[in-house]
Order: sequence, then C-alpha cells, then structure tokens
Amino acid sequence: MNVVVLLKQVPDTTDVRIDRETNTLIREGVPSIINPFDMYAIEEGLRLRERAGGGTVTVMSMGPPQVEASLRDAIAMGVDDAVLLSDRAFAGSDTWSTSYTLAAGIRKRGAFDVVLCGKQAIDGDTGQVGPGVAELLDAPQVTHVRKIELGPDGVAEVERLMEDGTDVLRVRPPAVFSVVKEINEPRLPSLKGKMRAKKAEIAVWRAADLEVDARELGLDGSPTRVVRIFAPEARPGGKVLSGTADEVVAELAAELAAVVKGSQRG
Repeated sequence: MNVVVLLKQVPDTTDVRIDRETNTLIREGVPSIINPFDMYAIEEGLRLRERAGGGTVTVMSMGPPQVEASLRDAIAMGVDDAVLLSDRAFAGSDTWSTSYTLAAGIRKRGAFDVVLCGKQAIDGDTGQVGPGVAELLDAPQVTHVRKIELGPDGVAEVERLMEDGTDVLRVRPPAVFSVVKEINEPRLPSLKGKMRAKKAEIAVWRAADLEVDARELGLDGSPTRVVRIFAPEARPGGKVLSGTADEVVAELAAELAAVVKGSQRG
C-alpha cells in the first residue's frame, strides 16, 4: 500500500497580515501548524499502511522552506518520508496552480495507491485542491470521506458524509480521497518518532525537478486573482422581543413595517 498524503502548513493565528501588492498572506514570522484537517489524512494514511500489512506513506507539501518543520512533525507521527516542493516560482499560487504543482510532484514520486488530503484548509476553506489534483492525475476521487475499507479484491469501499446521511461508494485505486475529521483520531508522535524526525532527510524539489510548464506556476500561472481583501463591517446588535405571543407578534409587525417604510423613502 503506497499512500501519498498532501499537507498544507497554515498560520496558527487569526492575526494574519496581507501583502497588499499580491493580496496573499505574509507567512514570514507567523507561527504555523499543520492544517488540522490534514492531520486526519496523515492518520488515515498510517492506518491504511497498517491494515495492508506494509507499504509506504509519503507526506508532500508545497511552500517555503519553513514548511519543513511541519513535514518533520508528520514524520514523528510515523510517515516514512517527506517531500517539499519549494521554489520562488510557486509563490502566489491559487488552487489551480497549487493542484498542478502537487500533481507534478506526485507523478515524479511514482506509482501510488491512494492520495489523501484534508477536506479543506482552514486559511482558504475552498476544498478545491484535492479534487484538482485528482483531475490532473486522471484518478477517481471521493470528497468528505469518513471511512475507507480496502477489500481483498483491491477495491476500496468508501463512506462519504452527506448532509442527509452517508453514501457508500466502491472505488478501484489509484484514487484520491479528501477526508473529514469524523474518520479517525490522530495519534500523538512517539519519542522514537521525534528522534527519527530530527535526523530525517527531507527531499526538496524545485520547479526544474518537475515536468511542469513554467507558465502554469505561481501567481502568473494562476487563472484566479484576489482583487480585494477587507474585514467585514461589524453588524449592529439584535433586538430581543419579549412578552406574550400576541405582544411579540404585534411588536415584530411594527418593526418590519418601519423597515419597509424606511426603504421606500430611500
């Protein structure tokens, strides 16, 4: 069982700074963590390897050199190796360009059975990279996965969490799954794992190491742009109506009538 887990390092704070030239996050000097949803993907990768009785779990990320710290945290949990895609050419990537670069990294690494990622990143919340990678790898995908069972025939039976229940799908690997937090409980790193993580060599691949079109990379290769970033205006506090049901209805009707009258005057 060969598993690739996609990891993103995200700011460990809500006090983020924005580069007004590029409208992207300034990450230098900001404490960072592994995207919480990706922790569940790492754990599921380890469990798949254990249930299969062998194989490898590789964690891969795209970002600046500081992402290496998060990759070492993943190694401490038990993954076999790590790859960092790091190059100034990747800076400013949107979800398309990020998916393109990660897919190229996965192809360079070689054959895989499963690619796992969290359902979304807490700093962007788009949930687009997992499906984007699947499309570029021409692999089947399932999102919002809460259970993965591999049958003796090599087919994965996957439970997908839906608003009104659960879908059960049968998927033949290689496949890409984005997982939800209901899938497992991530383990804590062991002391032995921490010691191994300190000594581990992290492979760093740059744009020249990948079979990519430079026009598809980074900010210039991103088809979407963040035009403006702003903090939403604070909303005024609400009003609590009290009294009997008839009194509340009458007061509410009066409030609504006043709002309508004011909008008509405007």
